[in-house]
Formats: sequence, C-alpha cells, structure tokens
Amino acid sequence: MMKRKILAVIVPALLVAGTANAAEIYNKDGNKLSITGKIQGSHYFSDDKGNDGDKTYARFGLKGETQVNDQVVGYGYYQTELNASKSENNGAGNTAGNTQKTRLAYAGIKVGDAGSFDYGRNYGVLYDIGGWTDVLPEFGGDSYQQTDVFMTQRAGGLATYRNKNFFGMVDGLNFAVQYQGRNDSGDRNGSDRNGDGWGLSSTYDLGMGLSLGAAYASSDRTDTQTYSSTAPGDRADAATAGIKYDANNVYLAAMYSQTYNMTRFGTNNNYVANKTQNLELVAQYQFDFGLQPSLAWVYSKGKNLDLVNTAGQTFSSEDLVNYVDVGATYYFNKNISTKVDYKINMIDDSAFTRSAGITTDDVVAVGIVYQF
Repeated sequence: MMKRKILAVIVPALLVAGTANAAEIYNKDGNKLSITGKIQGSHYFSDDKGNDGDKTYARFGLKGETQVNDQVVGYGYYQTELNASKSENNGAGNTAGNTQKTRLAYAGIKVGDAGSFDYGRNYGVLYDIGGWTDVLPEFGGDSYQQTDVFMTQRAGGLATYRNKNFFGMVDGLNFAVQYQGRNDSGDRNGSDRNGDGWGLSSTYDLGMGLSLGAAYASSDRTDTQTYSSTAPGDRADAATAGIKYDANNVYLAAMYSQTYNMTRFGTNNNYVANKTQNLELVAQYQFDFGLQPSLAWVYSKGKNLDLVNTAGQTFSSEDLVNYVDVGATYYFNKNISTKVDYKINMIDDSAFTRSAGITTDDVVAVGIVYQF
C-alpha cells in the first residue's frame, strides 16, 4: 500500500516537470548542480520504413543554480540527446552513424517576484500551451509543434521573460514574453529557420486542477522562405488556446491553434502551409499501482496549400496530420517504466499524400525507460 501511495504522488510530478527527479551532485555555499537523464530502449513497428525499427536513445541534462543574494538567482540548463539506433561508424562523410544533438542550452537570472530572464536554445512560448497535450507515451504534440520552426517548440536564439503569480499578486496567473533573433542563411550558423519574431503566453490556474491558457507569436520570414516556399507570405503567425484538468489521478487536456505561413509538411518538410487549423485532445488516468492508460486525437488541416503535382492536380484543403493514439505506461517506480503506444493513422492514401510524401501507415512503439 505504501508503494502505491508513493507512485500516486511521484508519477504526476514526473509528467509535469522533466527535471523534478534530478540527481543533485553538488550543493554548497548557495551553488547547486544536478543532472537529469533518460535512457530509452524502444522499437517502432510500421509498414512505413521511415517509422520502423530501432529508436533507442539516451538523453542527459545538466542544471545549475547559484544564489547571488536573497532576491537574485542565476541558473542554466543544458540537455543533449545521443542516438543509439545506428552503427558506431560516424567518421567523415558517413551520415549513417550514431549522432548527438543539443536539445536545450540556456542561462538566465531570476529576481524574486519580478520574474526571470534567460537566453539560448529553449522552448518557444507557443509550447507553453502546446505542451499540455504533448504527454502521450511516445507520440503526440505534432499537429503544428515542430522543432526549429519559429516559436512552436524547441528553437534557438530565444530571449524569454517569465513571470509567475503576476508579480506575486495573483496566485496561478503566469505570463511570458519572448523574442527570437533572426536565423537566416546569411548568418554564421548557416541556417534558414526564421526571421526576427516575438511571442507571448499566459496561463491561469483556476484551482481544483483546472487551468486555462493562450499564446500568440509573429515572426518575419527569411528571404528564402518568402520566395521559395509554397506559402509566400512575409510573416509567420500562430495563435493557440488550451484547457487542462489535472487532479484526482485524471489528466484531460485540449488545444486548438491556427498557424499562417508556418507549418511545414511532406517529404523532408519541403512544403509550407498557408494556413492550418489544429486540434489536440488527450485523456489519461493514473492508477495507484502504476498503470497509466492514454487516449488522444491529434489533427491538423491544411488550408490554401497551393500544391500542384506532376500530373497537374491542385490541392488546396487537405489533412496534414490525423491520428488516434491509444497507449499505456506502467511505472514500476519513479525510475523505471515500460510503455506501448499505437498511432492509428486516419489519413487515407490519395494523390495528395503520394505527391506530398505524407505517410498513411500506422505505427506501434514499445519501449522501456530508465530516468533519473
């Protein structure tokens, strides 16, 4: 019975904060250093060869904090991911070997109730709401949230100001303001991800487990994006709203968003939608013996696509993402768990999917996870 009570408290905390279970390795004179880690052995099963096979990886994070005085705290966080699904041969000219990537890297200062400011590679403010539904065992969070696509998910060059409890005056009312610097092909990083942009988000915890949230972001597009994509607009914009309930072992969340000249799709994400309408719904229940079943629907409708295939067919309004997700996670304790996740693809094979390179196959993921 004691084990069940501990799981009922620990598991929801792990779902909310990925660093809640960090291992502290140093704490002296106001300076703290801890590490986080996740090692996942997983395998995908699908008729789509791009989504089939070994998907094993390891992820490690380093979190630091220093107490400057009673009000000022400095902090930093770094997270890397190591791909373990390919061969060790990763020499020059070989792209088939194991790879390493930096997911997050930022540093900042927090000043009491005045809030915090940090800069680096971080999550965009649109993900403050998008993250509410990105909680599935393996899949999810991909109707419009895409890495290095403006401020929809993880991205570089982000300066972020965050304030909790509205300067200490309104419990549960949080907001954030974010600026993203230009990442153009003319910059030294050789990328072409985004122009200058800004975003803001706000969430309000109403109590009893119920929260509301909304976010908006707008960015200049780079010259390459404006003149060579299927969506030729000068700006990329997105707005999203969400609601979640997280109490009594029940987790329910819903998110709706619209994007303009932002969402990428198709083979190697070569195409950009002029407009998308996105919906994500998720329901989960945490049993006190460790089992957490999950049910979700993830949907993205592309509008004004202006895509013409080699046969001269024009496509304007099409489903870009549409799947029902059924899965479950079993937590043996706070460190070890197993999971299975079944993505039931609701998109039928068509001239559009074949032209754009959108998969219509189901995917089943199984895995065992150790985290600390």
